[in-house]
Amino acid sequence: MSVVDPHSERERTMHGTTMGGQAETAGAEVDHDIESESVLPGMTEGYEPPVRTQWQLFRRRFFRHKLAVVGLVVLVALYVAVFTADWWVPQNPRAQDVLLGTTSPGGEHWFGTDKLGRDYFAQTIYAGQISLKIGVGVALISTIIGTVMGSLAGFFGRWIDQLLMRVTDLFLIVPAIAVLAIALQKFGTSDSVIILTLAGLFWMQISRVVRGQVLAVKEKEFVDAARAAGASNFRIITRHVLPNCIGPIVVNATLAVAFAIVAESTLSFLGFGVQKPQTSWGNLLFDAKGNVQFDTHLLYFPGLFILLTVLCINFVGDGLRDALDPQSGRD
Repeated sequence: MSVVDPHSERERTMHGTTMGGQAETAGAEVDHDIESESVLPGMTEGYEPPVRTQWQLFRRRFFRHKLAVVGLVVLVALYVAVFTADWWVPQNPRAQDVLLGTTSPGGEHWFGTDKLGRDYFAQTIYAGQISLKIGVGVALISTIIGTVMGSLAGFFGRWIDQLLMRVTDLFLIVPAIAVLAIALQKFGTSDSVIILTLAGLFWMQISRVVRGQVLAVKEKEFVDAARAAGASNFRIITRHVLPNCIGPIVVNATLAVAFAIVAESTLSFLGFGVQKPQTSWGNLLFDAKGNVQFDTHLLYFPGLFILLTVLCINFVGDGLRDALDPQSGRD
């Protein structure tokens, strides 16, 4: 019969307990290292990135474009100043003082006066109402026409695409200035006639852009899913295709405003645009072209307003293009 030494048994027990504790400690350290490696640097456990809506992403990207923000602020201020002129412009733009005649800028008349003694600052501000109204009206109508034509051509394809694109090509080769001059002489030079005439010659570029976008979007899976669900062509175009083309449409619409303002100014400078008693910036340039050598300020101020407006619209268009670009990072 063997005798067990109690001291040896106790030592073996203590040794096993110590080894087991060390193993558990080592296992805990390994688990802690694995958990630490699973968390990215600078992040705490359970961190979730903020979820932003499309509007928040658009606003964030747009306001990072400093020139676009400045252009938008200037445009809004210009529109407010022009269309509230009755409330804050003290001079009457049609009040004449023939004895005063043409004067240089300063004092009571900030932009000077014209040959009939009319305050040129008041004339310039009120003339902006016609120019900006024509610009926005042409952009709105041409965008609608171009979007409809481009979406139908791109979505249906085949003979519809061929027919609509040939019509577009026909309008593209028409000499715009000659057609505008003939149309305005025949139908008059009212605001509505100028807007409709310019819109009838400005929709082709937007149509081509929309057609290209629709051709790409209509091949996406969500369009096939909508078609399989029984959605009509009209619903697919309006609810699924065009919303995904809104970026290029908005950008081209803003640029159309600038093109329309320049076109109207060109027509008015040539004598085919806005006629008295209405006045636009181009019309002021037309009236001042006979005094270029002596009264240059009569050319500077309307031209400066045209330049400022077009430049700001281009800046806003660039900002909208970047903000609506689907390839931009989600930041």
